[in-house]
Amino acid sequence: MPANQTAKKKKYDMLTDHPGKALLFFALPMIFGNLFQQLYNITDSVIVGRFVGENALAAVGASYAITNVFIAIAIGGGIGSSVIISQFLGAGKIGKMKTAVFTTMINFLVISVILGTVGAVFNHQILSWVNTPEDIFSDAALYLAIYFLGLPFLFMYNVQASIFNSLGDSRRPLYLLIFSSLLNIVLDMVFVICFRQGVRGVAVATLIAQGVSAVISFFLLMRKLKGYEEEEAYGYYDFGMMRSMVKIAVPSTLQQSIVHMGILLVQSVVNSFGSAALAGYSAGSRIESLSIVPMLAMGNAMSTFTAQNIGADQKDRVVQGYHAAYGIVAFFGVLILVILETCNRGIIGAFLGADSTEIALSTGVSYLRFMGLFFTMIGLKMITDGLLRGAGDMTVFTISNLVNLGIRVAFAFLMSPVLGMPAIWYAVPIGWTANYLISFWEYRTGKWRQKQIR
Repeated sequence: MPANQTAKKKKYDMLTDHPGKALLFFALPMIFGNLFQQLYNITDSVIVGRFVGENALAAVGASYAITNVFIAIAIGGGIGSSVIISQFLGAGKIGKMKTAVFTTMINFLVISVILGTVGAVFNHQILSWVNTPEDIFSDAALYLAIYFLGLPFLFMYNVQASIFNSLGDSRRPLYLLIFSSLLNIVLDMVFVICFRQGVRGVAVATLIAQGVSAVISFFLLMRKLKGYEEEEAYGYYDFGMMRSMVKIAVPSTLQQSIVHMGILLVQSVVNSFGSAALAGYSAGSRIESLSIVPMLAMGNAMSTFTAQNIGADQKDRVVQGYHAAYGIVAFFGVLILVILETCNRGIIGAFLGADSTEIALSTGVSYLRFMGLFFTMIGLKMITDGLLRGAGDMTVFTISNLVNLGIRVAFAFLMSPVLGMPAIWYAVPIGWTANYLISFWEYRTGKWRQKQIR
């Protein structure tokens, strides 16, 4: 089958298949891909915690809240820009689709270089702002310094993965993530266990794995674009299209960043409880990030599904897909709950060495047991946000996510002196629920039906 025919076949999956089937089978590769992406962080934590020590785990954990904000910017911006790519693809405007792809990549390459430079310059200040404990400060600063060097690689890989997804190809990012995750694991073992490089080795391993993946992803994307035959000319940059992208990408970036910005701000509260509690919380946070993966993937799938079907003027299919997504996220939510309730001590124990404290273990276990009850809620939030984002309905979308952030931060800061560490995780589902209710109200108004990018 010619490449252009293959590309066209991929394009119509979201437009003709049963909505529930299209969403699930499109989301599954993203779920597995994101799971492997989380392996970067989990592998770092497990190897550092078991082969270096509890303080080293706490240092990586302190950096984790910061690095995730930058990851969220890359993912959110990529998803936001891909809405336009998907709508052009659904409408059959291949020339504009290609222009949107190149414009997106140039934008985020520039942004990544700027953010990497700013992060490197203000490395120590950022760690000070979140009250990083003194006994882990130097290791956390070292990890961040190396991380910021590789920020362009991280950005370009994640943006390119979003572009693949917007083109209806969610498998290629999966294969790349499997490769890069396995490479990261091998390099972690070499640098940490064999060469005894500690936190430095973990950071270098991640940088190399992400760099290799970004380069390979770029060449695969260029080859895929050649498979689409355009009847109209395309350019490598369009300022008008860039402005349209900003209108969607900025709120989408904000939405993706909300959770991690909240974690970063709340991190200063967690840090005040000491390095042992921080180690347990860090382990629990890693598992939380892993557990959210199916919900994030469903939200992204809903966004692509909505954008392509609106581009093809099939708005009733969007409603059908949204209803089907409810059942899918409920299934994942129950599955996650069962796993976390039955295996929490073993999961947290895997991150901690034999000399870890009971405080670290109990903190992580308590966090997981509580959070397991609410993953269905974040799934409902994600698919509703995904529909609004895919339609380009961004005003209420932005408001709901800001409310989420405000509630999480305010509750954690105000109630932690009264409730202690539990206040930090009580704030999370409260924010999720408020976000969902506001976004659902906007969906029910039907205003998203009138939002279309041209």
